[in-house]
Amino acid sequence: MIKKIKTFFLIIFNIILLTIIVTVIFYSSKHTEILAQSTTFPIKFTTDFSHTPEPIKIAKREKMKEKEIYGLYLTSYSASRMEKIDQIINFMKGSQLNAVVIDIKDYSGVLSYDSNIPLVNESKTDRDTIKDVPALIKKLHDNNIYAIARQTVFQDPELSDKKPAWAVKNSATGGVWRDNKGLAWLDPTIKDNWKYNLDIAKEAIDFGFDEINFDYVRFPSDGKMALMRFANLENNTKAGVMKNFFQYLHDNLKDEPAYISGDLFGFTTERTDDMQIGQVIEDAALYFDYVCPMVYPSHYPSGYLNFDNPAAHPYEVVKIALTKGEESLSVVKNVRAKIRPWLQNFDMGAVYTPEMIDLQIKASKEAGAYGYMLWNARNVYDYAPKTK
Repeated sequence: MIKKIKTFFLIIFNIILLTIIVTVIFYSSKHTEILAQSTTFPIKFTTDFSHTPEPIKIAKREKMKEKEIYGLYLTSYSASRMEKIDQIINFMKGSQLNAVVIDIKDYSGVLSYDSNIPLVNESKTDRDTIKDVPALIKKLHDNNIYAIARQTVFQDPELSDKKPAWAVKNSATGGVWRDNKGLAWLDPTIKDNWKYNLDIAKEAIDFGFDEINFDYVRFPSDGKMALMRFANLENNTKAGVMKNFFQYLHDNLKDEPAYISGDLFGFTTERTDDMQIGQVIEDAALYFDYVCPMVYPSHYPSGYLNFDNPAAHPYEVVKIALTKGEESLSVVKNVRAKIRPWLQNFDMGAVYTPEMIDLQIKASKEAGAYGYMLWNARNVYDYAPKTK
């Protein structure tokens, strides 16, 4: 009996011993893998970022290399019609013309496209006239045409009606002041108006425009001027306000991939005062890439240069006006702007034949201007100047 008990315990002992030996052998062969699994997973989970996707970097569009521009003006309606754009592209082929100036915000203050700017949407100051602005610009670029966005600034009946607190006030009525055409103006001394127009310019640049051309960068010039009241003019002058606005545009757009230009009255090239509208060409030239005086001969008064009808003498008027402008800027320190004038391409005071247009271009070049732009409000262009 005792012998049987000893045999039983011996068998049990051997089974236990065998189990221990097998376990030790298994653990010895697998311990590296087990330890690796027990340490690598949490370390990888918490510290290994080698496979984390990098943020997508979108290359910012670069500013086009500067070149001399020879452009013509198009309304937003013209720009919205592809058949008109095709006609203009064909019209420009083989000519000196290489740019178009398109209204994105015209004299009415209405934006010509569906904007994403919150204040525009709140005020409903946009219209969906040009359906696809980027596609329009691409079409122009595909045909080697430089695209300029024209933006009317302070003459803005649309926003003035929506935001009367931002408009020029009528001291007699307390309401919104209006000029001789019944148009309301934004108050240039209110910086909310600056920001509104800056946002529009940036949106246009995002669409792909090569340049923003700012028009009506001035105080009103006609109407019952004595009744105008401005919010913040007490400790400044009109010229001072406009100079500060020019600097504001430059400072906020200098790193954008587009040039900026400012339209000026023709007389700014030879007047030393601001003509009560705040425009001084020497001030504008400090901050714009191009200053664009509107030297339309028809807009000079009888007796200018002793001509009864200056419109009949396009060469002489343009030559003198731009020569004086170049002389004015030649003595300005740190001037950055080149002069690129608006030239007359419409009948007023005289019939403007191709020869009349060529005479303006000749005068402009001789005076040292850097290109030109042709203005016809109805976009009727019958003559495309040839390369010379």
